[in-house]
Amino acid sequence: MSNTSSNKPEKPLRVGVIGCGRMGRLHVRVYSQIPGVKVTGVFDASPDAAAAVATEFAAPAIKNLNELFPQVDAVTIAVPTLSHLAIARQCIERKIACLIEKPLARDAAEARQIVELAQKHKVTVQVGHIEQFNPAIRAMSRLEIKPRFMEATRISPMTFRSIDVGVVLDMMIHDIDIVLRLANSTVSKIDAVGVSVIGDVEDICNARLTFASGCVANLTASRIAMKTERRLRVFSPDAYVSIDYQKRQGAVIRKHGNIEAVRNAAAKIRRGEVQDLSKLNFQDLVHIENLKIDDIEPLRAELDAFVDAVNNGSTPVVTAQDGLHAVEVAARIVQAIGPTTLS
Repeated sequence: MSNTSSNKPEKPLRVGVIGCGRMGRLHVRVYSQIPGVKVTGVFDASPDAAAAVATEFAAPAIKNLNELFPQVDAVTIAVPTLSHLAIARQCIERKIACLIEKPLARDAAEARQIVELAQKHKVTVQVGHIEQFNPAIRAMSRLEIKPRFMEATRISPMTFRSIDVGVVLDMMIHDIDIVLRLANSTVSKIDAVGVSVIGDVEDICNARLTFASGCVANLTASRIAMKTERRLRVFSPDAYVSIDYQKRQGAVIRKHGNIEAVRNAAAKIRRGEVQDLSKLNFQDLVHIENLKIDDIEPLRAELDAFVDAVNNGSTPVVTAQDGLHAVEVAARIVQAIGPTTLS
């Protein structure tokens, strides 16, 4: 990922944030820390919300959205998902670059419209799939793993945010985006189960994605769990990788350098040289290598990448097409679930 300071424009990039909830506030904070970037306006349907964020970060609060457009070169769109298309359309038609929080849109049809608008007007659009910028994922990407099986778990207690969409578009969308990139293959089959507990959309879901390449991904998401866990496990012919998104850490066990130790232990067991298996220390047999993690906040890495793409006209790390692909697969998962309401 490029460092925006290396290609610092003569004039600062004027950015605005539309939507001053939790994520919008975080975007204003990080933008205010990036060299060559100036926050020229924040807007929210609630003037009080906009005023609070504006005061905290010394940014102008804009009371009318139309007044914001002439003052910005790029914006973050952090409004409820149902409004993504409407806001994105207004920005893109004015040639304003957009970072649209995940999911790109509430359904594939609206996501496709955003892609087409971006293509028609030649405007940079990046989608806020922040896990692509998690240091552990960045570290794993350097290993060039070719997965055959992936397992992702993303569960947490109810936050009461993003309840306008189900858990697939709210939470699982992160893991859909990750496994699509890692598998690098089309999804040929989807099996899924899910239930709704507090409303009309699914709150728990398990989906099994089978790719044309033969790779399989098992995804679990719940927003009514008693604990928070966000993990990814990747199995390949040459290595096993375990990622903890929350702790931003991971480990890899490589086939090379470990297989002989395991075979030797198995041979000793067969020959009767080892009677008590409980005395075998697996960690002594297998070398576990911690991933080399860079110390950068994922949101900072994401916004650095967005600013770099806008300033240099380069392809965003997560394109609108990537966002569309994730929404399309999410829609297929929801369709595979069928009725979700408990009787």
